[in-house]
Amino acid sequence: MTREYHASAAAKLAGTARTILDEKGSTIFSINASASVYEAVAKMDECRVGALFVIEGGAPVGVISERDYARKVILQGRASKETKVAEIMSSPVISVEPGTSLGQCMHVMTERRVRHLAVVEAGRLVGVVTIGDVVRTIVSLQSQRIDGLHAMITGPYPD
Repeated sequence: MTREYHASAAAKLAGTARTILDEKGSTIFSINASASVYEAVAKMDECRVGALFVIEGGAPVGVISERDYARKVILQGRASKETKVAEIMSSPVISVEPGTSLGQCMHVMTERRVRHLAVVEAGRLVGVVTIGDVVRTIVSLQSQRIDGLHAMITGPYPD
């Protein structure tokens, strides 16, 4: 299958980034770029998340994830208490608007190879959409569609 087919199929998926935020809320877990990587990993553990947005002056400037930690600290033999978040964060932040379709969110995540999308409205970070959120929401919406079709097919015949 071609990328064009996948992009076309993804564009037909119902729902938007806002659909996800309405369901899960818009809590944003973040940290300052000057914090140590150790502090970031401790905060990820405390919040039970795999990534934090890095905020400077109220704006997202990067993302630090468990993957960044493993590849840029552990594998390079760096000390997590001496290494700053700014030194290993992934930047720039990949973002979408609240009205971005779930299919387009999935396409962006696949093409850019990211698991976390910032949802930005009027230049302000309003939430985070993860690949898990997108998959769960698509499965739920498709299940609802199947249930509706099943009810329509097996329901009573109109008089």
